[in-house]
Amino acid sequence: MVKIFGAVLVIAAATIAGWVQARQYANRPNQIRRLIHALKRLETEIMYGFTPLPDALERIGEQSGEPIRRIFGGAAEQMNPPLNRTAQDGLQHAIETGWRFTAMKTAERDVLKELSFTLGTSDRQDQLGHIATAIRQLESEEAAAREEQGRYEKMFKSLGLLCGAFIVILFY
Repeated sequence: MVKIFGAVLVIAAATIAGWVQARQYANRPNQIRRLIHALKRLETEIMYGFTPLPDALERIGEQSGEPIRRIFGGAAEQMNPPLNRTAQDGLQHAIETGWRFTAMKTAERDVLKELSFTLGTSDRQDQLGHIATAIRQLESEEAAAREEQGRYEKMFKSLGLLCGAFIVILFY
């Protein structure tokens, strides 16, 4: 009886691990899409709203779901008093502290870090150009992420169950 319970526990744990990994592949394209929408809203705020950058980032953070909210809201928090960091420092700090809560990879982080170097330091048209470039790069990353999702999501779901069954077979 204990052996059966242990076998069920091992299979369940391995299956859950496979589903968690598969969920990462499913979350990544959705989070990239939400990040693209957030950058498009930032583009609109800069172009039409004439909103100061910390206020724009805070507003975009409030409109975005987690974990995108954590990045933009954290950047706005870093730029506002009492910290008064630059846009570059604030956004990079927010990326470093909030990135672990995302399913996104290094390529997306690098795009945002590149954007942080120009955000708030140049004129409106230059910033809009850099945001548009970041959006294009993220759109290509989203396409790659959707391809990876299609390729690996089902595999990890099955692999978790199969690994659990393999471990049980090895022990018995």
